[in-house]
Amino acid sequence: MARRTRRSLRGTALVEVGIIILPLVTISFAALDFAGILYTFLAMQNGVSQATRFAVTGNTVNDPSGAALPRDQAIRQAMRAATPGFQIPDSAFTFTDVSTGASGTGGPNDIIRVTVAYDWQLLTPILRPFIPSGYVTVRVASTMRNEPFPTQ
Repeated sequence: MARRTRRSLRGTALVEVGIIILPLVTISFAALDFAGILYTFLAMQNGVSQATRFAVTGNTVNDPSGAALPRDQAIRQAMRAATPGFQIPDSAFTFTDVSTGASGTGGPNDIIRVTVAYDWQLLTPILRPFIPSGYVTVRVASTMRNEPFPTQ
């Protein structure tokens, strides 16, 4: 009797592992994707804050030839320097002068908003049924008042 019971339980552990492993792996990969999205959001938020802090000073930087970059290009460069490892295209940036409601980097004492929209590609295909494009758009913004910098 004991031998028959033991023989009928053979493979039970294998079936239990098979039942549990699929949801466990799915949850693990989904957690990796969500961690990647969170990392991207935090890195972009830090970068846009650094870029806006640079923008409000009215400072400019020079390109390799020594000529001064336009203010919006200098802000983009500051953002890219604060977020190494991310390839952020120029089209991802939006500059808004909140004081006037127009686009642009504003003048002294104007309130400006720098917005960046970055498309993060999912790492695993687990979330693809829920996000068909395979990309999650991470949109971050920072708003600050320009310092009373001298205009050129």
